[in-house]
Amino acid sequence: MSSSTTATLQVCRECGAGAPLDAHFCPQCTKILPLGRQGDYFGFLGLPRKLNIDGADLERRFRELSRRFHPDYFYNASPAERRASLERSSYLNDAYRTLKNPAARVDYLLELEGFGAKGPQEASKAVPPALLEEVFALNEELDEVREAREGGAPADAWKPRLERARAPIEAKRAEHEADLGELSARWDALVERGAADSERRAVLESLRNRILERNYINNLLATIARELDRP
Repeated sequence: MSSSTTATLQVCRECGAGAPLDAHFCPQCTKILPLGRQGDYFGFLGLPRKLNIDGADLERRFRELSRRFHPDYFYNASPAERRASLERSSYLNDAYRTLKNPAARVDYLLELEGFGAKGPQEASKAVPPALLEEVFALNEELDEVREAREGGAPADAWKPRLERARAPIEAKRAEHEADLGELSARWDALVERGAADSERRAVLESLRNRILERNYINNLLATIARELDRP
C-alpha cells in the first residue's frame, strides 16, 4: 500500500479493512471505528473547509451523528466499540462547538492551514500598524481620565469621555467584522474552484492579520470596560 493511500485511510480493528479517514463506521463489517487519526472537524461532519456554514445544516449533521454515536446503542457491544462511541461523541461535541461559532471557525481554519493566529495576550504585545492612530488617541485619553479620577473628579465628569473614546474603537471593530466577512466569502470561492495554493495563502494571510487586529481591538475595548467599571 502506498504512502499516499495510507495517508487517507484508517484501518478497522475488527476486520482489518481500510476505511476513508473521515468514515465513522467500517464499510465492510459496519462496526464503529476507533477515533484514532482524524482528518479535521470539517471532514468529521462531512463539510468542506468553508467559512460560511449553514447553521441548520450543521445542527442536523450534529444531531444525526449524536444519535449514531450514542453509548446506549453500544451497551452490549465490545469494550472497544463502547470506547469508540464515547471518543467519537466527545470529538463530535468539540467539532460542533468550534464550527458553530464564526470566530472560532476562522481560528480553527487558520490553524489547519498552518496560519494559526496568536492568542489575545500574545497579540497585545505589538500594536498592529492599522490601529496606531486609535491606540495613540485612546492611551492619551486614558491617561487624562486616570489623572482626573485620582484628582477626585466625579464619575459623571470622566465616564462620558471614556464612552466617546470607545466609539471609534467600536467602529474599527465593525469595520474588521465586515472585512472578515468579505475575506471569508473569498476563501469559500477559492475552495469551490480548487484555486492554487498561492491564491489561498494570500487570503489566509489577510485573514490572520485581521484576526490579530480584532484580538487587539477586543483588548482595547476590554480595557475601556474595566475603566468604566471603576468607582
